Amino acid sequence: MTSKWLRRIGLAALLLALAAPVRAQSFGFPWWRDAQFQRELALTAEQRTRIDTIFQDALTKLRHQNQELTHQEDELSRMIASNADESVIVTQVDKVEGTRAHLNKTRTLMLLHERQVLTPDQRVKLNKLHEQWVKDHPPTTNTRPRGDVK
Repeated sequence: MTSKWLRRIGLAALLLALAAPVRAQSFGFPWWRDAQFQRELALTAEQRTRIDTIFQDALTKLRHQNQELTHQEDELSRMIASNADESVIVTQVDKVEGTRAHLNKTRTLMLLHERQVLTPDQRVKLNKLHEQWVKDHPPTTNTRPRGDVK
């Protein structure tokens, strides 16, 4: 294996390690608006407002990026259906995956910024609440494409 591949694998492992703590805060609903979360985390009105602002700002970007992803994926499907040249398809795949990566980066940074509003103690409590929430809400079959933001 070349050193170039080893660096890529190392970078991927680092990104996964860094993403894990941020993922612990992703509930799939605006948890900072929930009375139980507000009470158990002792969220202040200022914290709730700041987190909501971060969420609303990111949501606008995520919707736009999701529309762009859908457009790029549709274009890729059209190219494949029309039996376009492989080099053209590869270029379009790069566009699709670049757009998808940008969407995921925006989402991850949103979660990071939300988390930064919390105190260290609140972060620990949020992680525990997330663990319990995952136990209480087992994953179901998701019929929505992974990048879809409505």
